[in-house]
This record gives sequence, structure tokens and C-alpha cells, in this order.
Amino acid sequence: MSFPVIDFDERYRAISARDTRFDGQFVTAVRSTRIYCRPSCPARTPKPENVTFFPTSAAAHEAGYRACKRCLPEAAPGSPAWDLRSDTAARAMRLIANGVVEREGVPGLAARLGYSSRHLTRLLTAELGAGPLALARAHRAHTARMLLVGTDLAVSDVAFSAGFSSIRQCNDTVREVFGMAPGELRLRRSSTGAGARGPAPTVPGTIDLVLPYRGPLDADGIFAWMAGRAVPGVEHATTTSFSRHLRMPGGPVWFEVSQDAASRLHLRATVTALGDLAPLVAIVRRIFDLDADPLAIDAALSMHPELVPLVAKTPGIRVPGSADPHEMLIRAMVGQQITVVAARTALTSLTEALGERLAMPPHLGEGLSEGGLLFPTMSAIAERGAEVLRGPAARIRAITGAAAALADGSLTLTVGDDGMAQREALLAMPGIGPWTADYVRMRVLGDPDILLPGDVALRAGAAASGLPGDARPLTEWAARTAPWRSYLSAHLWRAAPLRPSRITKEKS
Repeated sequence: MSFPVIDFDERYRAISARDTRFDGQFVTAVRSTRIYCRPSCPARTPKPENVTFFPTSAAAHEAGYRACKRCLPEAAPGSPAWDLRSDTAARAMRLIANGVVEREGVPGLAARLGYSSRHLTRLLTAELGAGPLALARAHRAHTARMLLVGTDLAVSDVAFSAGFSSIRQCNDTVREVFGMAPGELRLRRSSTGAGARGPAPTVPGTIDLVLPYRGPLDADGIFAWMAGRAVPGVEHATTTSFSRHLRMPGGPVWFEVSQDAASRLHLRATVTALGDLAPLVAIVRRIFDLDADPLAIDAALSMHPELVPLVAKTPGIRVPGSADPHEMLIRAMVGQQITVVAARTALTSLTEALGERLAMPPHLGEGLSEGGLLFPTMSAIAERGAEVLRGPAARIRAITGAAAALADGSLTLTVGDDGMAQREALLAMPGIGPWTADYVRMRVLGDPDILLPGDVALRAGAAASGLPGDARPLTEWAARTAPWRSYLSAHLWRAAPLRPSRITKEKS
């Protein structure tokens, strides 16, 4: 965990200093008031003998505490631990945020993780202080709070968007967790600074809210990354915004993330099914790496003199995540051995030929209007990809073969995968080498400790920064930056003297 806090004394020093760096990493429960807070809560620091620390808000809920009305701990950015860690608990938290419990229940979550429901409940309770149902319930409460404070959605829409099965269940949970009715919680929006932007949305299934994150944030860099790789029709990027269409369980969605003059990130989205709103927010946070702890990462990398200029030039660098794991694998395979521009051209042709063209009624909003495209399904690529793709026959067979394996389920690829198991499964596929497997792990799982020594641009950036420019010595040098080698990679890509349009990758 970034800025690791291991024992009671370290955590107590953090809350005494009201250190915002620890928000989202643990909660402080006060026995005398039966309230739990984020570490930076401005209230008077409680006496040590009255304090219990919990790893998650769900654990505090289970122990009989309710959220502080003053600091609203559920409003903190998510814990960076779920990316840094690769154990079952972290994988479960990523899947819960993706809405797996709402769609498949605890048995579905357990099956994805390779456990029985009973054993998974025991494991998560021992590790996080709460079982999967309680963790999912806490996530629904967090989502409800976010939508009540950050949007003008009707309470009924908030309930179903957050994953509750009924309005009454939502009302009861919000009262229990926050000690306030949903309407009372909404009235507090002015004190949180998280209110909706502009007039209330009039389109059902539409939200407009502010995304919290830990600063600094290299927003310019991540928008530029998106712009260089945006597939026309599916995605659109500017220097201050990124939008795209995406296929989700309830139907097509559209979202846009933009930065305003105050450096706040706004999410606008239109969904077909309200139940997709909460998973969509989780996806967007992964795409923009918003749960990272940039101060911890920058501090760790700056311990090495060679990297000080890179960190000083780009504080708060992020590693972009993926919108869809299956799509990410296809994009990575298409991009092997060719330039970023050539990969974008190939993906554009593939999408125009095989993608699903949206023909939504105009009242569903600007984003879902006719003319947008959804990235092709894996079945479509498996069946017709060879008609569209150009290049070596072996590479085309590899791409269509991977798509077929994803389509029939013989290859699984999710945000809840075990990292090494995912890598082994990908390497077992024809045409997928270490570069592709590790790049996918970096982008899909948000693994913070991936180095791609076979990447030409990365090695060029290393040489330009005074680091070894050859794969083996660079790998050996980079070991000292663990567990942040993905962020080292991002800095080295940024430092590459080649223009993005001319960057190529070695054969996987």
C-alpha cells in the first residue's frame, strides 16, 4: 500500500496530522461516538483508547459504526491498495466495484475467484473485516451518496443506479450508514463542493458529477495519450476531454470526462440501464487511474537521482487503464510491431467494418445519437476479422484466434484476474508474447509494477534520461523502483525523443 501504515501508532499519527494522503486507505472508528471518519477529518482527534482502525468502511458498518456527517468518509478517493495488491481480497474489491455481486450474486463472485461462497466470505471477513455482501452493500451506499450529492437524479433513480433492489432498501441503508435520509444527505451538497454542474439533466439515465482524486494529476498527459490512440466513431479526445461509446451489460453507454478551469474532473454519462451507472464510474476511475496515490509514487521515484528531473517535470503522472479488457487485448495485438498511428488506422478500419453502429433516438442525448460506433464484439472479430485486418497472416490468425477464445470463454480476461495467471494464459495463446501480456496486465489490472523492456520507445526514453538503454541492464536498474515500475515506464515513454507517430514496439 502506498504510504503504508502498519501499526496503530502510525495510523494514529496520521489522523492526528489530519493527513489527506491516507484518505481512502483506512477509516477511524470512535467507540465513544459510534462514528467512523476518514483520516483527515477536521473534528477533534479522539483519545487513543477510544479508537479502532478498520481497513474498509464495510468493516466499520459491520461493527456497528456509522459514517461521520462532517467528513463523509465515503467521498474519499478509492484505496490505491486494490491496484497495488494482487491477492484475493484486492481482486474481489475490483470485481465488487464492477457490479459483479449485483449481477451474479456472491456465488458468481466466488466462482470468478475460484472459491466457494462460504470460503470467500471467511477469507474476506478475516482480511477486510466484512464479507462480500457487506462489502457490496458499502459500495452501494458509497454510490448512492455520490449520486445524491453530485447529481440531481431522483432518489428512485439513485436507488437503482447504485444497485439497490428497491427504493426502500436504499433509504434504509443510507439512513443506517450515514444517519440521514437521502433527502437530508442531498441538502449537504453545498458543503461538500461536489454538486452537479449546470442545470439538472433532463434525460433519464444521464449523470453529471465531479470525480474526486488525489492530486497532483497529470491530466494533460492522459488526455494526450487518449488523443493519440482514439478510434474515430468510438472515441473522441481533446486537450481537456475524452469521450467514448462503450458496451455494458445493460446496453450501450456514452461518457465524457473533462477538466474545468479549477482542475476538477467532470463525468457526464448517458446509460441505457441505470444499473450500469455505478460500474461505469468504476471503469472511468480505472481509465484515468484516479485511485492512485501520486505523492507516494512521486516520492518513491524521486529517491533515485536519475528520476528526479522526470518527476519534477511531470508530477502526478498516471498509467491509463482500459475501458474493456477484451478490447484492450485486441488493441494491444493490433499494435504490435507497428506505429501508434498505424495501429489507430488499422483499428479504425476494423471498427468501421465490424463495429455496431448506434441508432439511438435523439432524446437519449448527444453521446448516444446516431452515428456513434461500438468496438466490434469478439465474435465479429473472430468470424470476419481476417477479411478486414492487413499484415502477416500469422498475426491475423493470432488476433482472430484470441477473439474466438474470448468469445467462447476458453480465454477469460477480467479486472479480477490473478496477475500471474492472466499472464500465463495470454502467453499460452499463439502470437502473444511478453510485451503484449505485460502491457495488458498494466492496462487491464492496473498493475503498478510492470516494466516493458522490449518497448523501443521506453528504451529510447531511458537512454535519453541517462538510464541503460538496453533491455537487460534497464530491467536490472528498474528493479530498484519496485513496486512502481509502471509509473517509471510512463515517465520513460514521456521522455522518449521520438514523436508518438514514429514510436514502434519490438516483436512480442
